Amino acid sequence: MSEVKLSAETRTEFGKGAARRIRRDHKVPGVLYGHGSDPLHLTLPGHDLLLALRTPNVLISLDIDGKSNELAIPKSVQRDPIKGFLEHVDLQLVKRGEKVTVEIPVHAEGELAAGGNLLEHVLNALPVEAEATHIPQSVTVSVEGLEAGASVLAKDITLPSGVSLAVEEDTVVLQVLAAQAEEASEGAEGEAEAGAEA
Repeated sequence: MSEVKLSAETRTEFGKGAARRIRRDHKVPGVLYGHGSDPLHLTLPGHDLLLALRTPNVLISLDIDGKSNELAIPKSVQRDPIKGFLEHVDLQLVKRGEKVTVEIPVHAEGELAAGGNLLEHVLNALPVEAEATHIPQSVTVSVEGLEAGASVLAKDITLPSGVSLAVEEDTVVLQVLAAQAEEASEGAEGEAEAGAEA
């Protein structure tokens, strides 16, 4: 798991005007919370934070005002809906060895059985519990040869050592759907009409 170091400054100004000023300086307002401590309002470097957030569940080592070092993971990220820039980030304080619940992306690999079947991601991300400093970036599931009607349950996914499911074992993660159901029903209607004409 990658750990990214960022410098952060505590902030005392709040509200929309203050947030706009922070973003004009190419920085991002954020809040660090957790472990029963009071939320700490921060200003983070925009570009470096954007690069860090490209990694799901990235572990961020925060140098706050050059005085304290804290570990955190992103919990909530707000982006501008049109331009996509970061507007605000919530960070959760973590400690080495501590277990946290996060969602990790699910990637499918392999070819489905012949017949034009479709793979549906019921869950794009799998909720798991893992040590804060050993969160897997993703899990990969083989769908090789699966036929229509088949599904992959949470318990079918192999997780790295030290990582456990944070959902029911029988939760459907992926399922294979029969393709072109509409064409099949249109064909049946055509046969019915042909039968009626005879």
